[in-house]
Amino acid sequence: MKKNPFISNTGFWLGVLLLPLFLNAQPLTRAKVTPTTATQPIAAGPMLGYSAMREVAIWVQTKQAATVQVRYWPQNQPTAKKNTPAVKTQAEKEFIAHLFASYLEPGTTYTYEVLVDGKVVPRPMTLTFKTNPLWQWRTDPPAFSVAFGSCDYTNDPPYDRPGRAYGGDKKIYKAIAQAQPDLMLWGGDNVYFREVDWDSPKMMAYRYNAWRQQEEIQPILGNIHHYATWDDHDYGPNDADRSYILKDTALDLFKQYWINPAYGLRATPGVFQQFSWGDADFFLLDNRYYRSPNRHPDSTSKTMFGKAQLDWLLDALSSSNATFKIVMSGGQILNDAAIFENFATYGMERRTFLDELVRRKISGLLFLTGDRHHTVLRKKELAGLYTLYDFTSSSITAGISQPVAKELDTQVVENTLLKENNFGLLAFSGPRTDRTLTLKAIDGDGKTRWTYAIKATDLQPKKQ
Repeated sequence: MKKNPFISNTGFWLGVLLLPLFLNAQPLTRAKVTPTTATQPIAAGPMLGYSAMREVAIWVQTKQAATVQVRYWPQNQPTAKKNTPAVKTQAEKEFIAHLFASYLEPGTTYTYEVLVDGKVVPRPMTLTFKTNPLWQWRTDPPAFSVAFGSCDYTNDPPYDRPGRAYGGDKKIYKAIAQAQPDLMLWGGDNVYFREVDWDSPKMMAYRYNAWRQQEEIQPILGNIHHYATWDDHDYGPNDADRSYILKDTALDLFKQYWINPAYGLRATPGVFQQFSWGDADFFLLDNRYYRSPNRHPDSTSKTMFGKAQLDWLLDALSSSNATFKIVMSGGQILNDAAIFENFATYGMERRTFLDELVRRKISGLLFLTGDRHHTVLRKKELAGLYTLYDFTSSSITAGISQPVAKELDTQVVENTLLKENNFGLLAFSGPRTDRTLTLKAIDGDGKTRWTYAIKATDLQPKKQ
């Protein structure tokens, strides 16, 4: 059949006229999806939990029910691969798997990968873990570093308070990764439950998920060993105490989202724990589960930590032979100003605790604290002991608050007050007979804002 020349020519010239419009047209709006993200079965992680000399714990969350394993091998032996036992993730556990690589060698770096339903899942970073070194009776203690911080707020506008966003720039996660610490300690308010969360176990889990699944935080989860305690915002409502009706639910969720080596004692539940790395022992306290209401009149019955926990802590400190004994709590310990939620507002319990430190002549102490939304190093002289230090690091991303006038006193170490998002770094170094602990405050750009060095010999009880 013969073509109509008018139709043919018309189509040609119409195409010529419309071509510039097509060349300048914007593409259709479409979510950017890459093959890896579109088929990615992992919702969050992997996250490294505790590291012992011959075992490491690893946390993974999938998007739906799946069988999860970790394959690992010494960094210089790629043919010596082993798998952890498989774990089936379930909806009632938020599709979370706790995996354990055992029978490892001390002081060794391993490369690892995650398998979901038998297939290796690519992650956007190289994955390595390391075991606690066996140095005792053999060498000087190893040099190592520990990052720590508190108050990490992830914005969720529909449920946040009106006005300016409270959560800050997430670039600080990159700064933490660049510091390459061996460990990271989360000092509380690691997530922030909102009013829509803390009366519902499912919504509390939702809040954890929203934080843990952030793309920006994944690199530090997979290559740094994480240990955590809590404060009020990741325990329950603001200023929550032992009366919080869902505190056991909060404890169950904490155990689900962190893999610490211990959670309290059998007869004394909670999130307090102890672990060692190098020549340092770390003691993470629980300042919520046994806490009396803040407005409780001060007396022997008003407690922040509870008698059982403090008895455990004092005994554990007395038994420790570590050069450094690092005690971390959600709230400030040494600040003498009885304001907000400082330990000083629990005067009688605090005096008893400090007196026991002197009586038992505990050496090597350093306190790490959070909560206050600014960073500062404080010192306190205890007659018969030595100068104690309390390194408060806050906030990682949450809003910043000013200290009040009456706490800006001689306790503050000069030039250590920092009022912007940051994290702390502890660097342990030197031979056995001359160990040094160097404290740093590092901002979101990775810049060290101040440094303060403490000799192990300065943390020894004074001779009478």
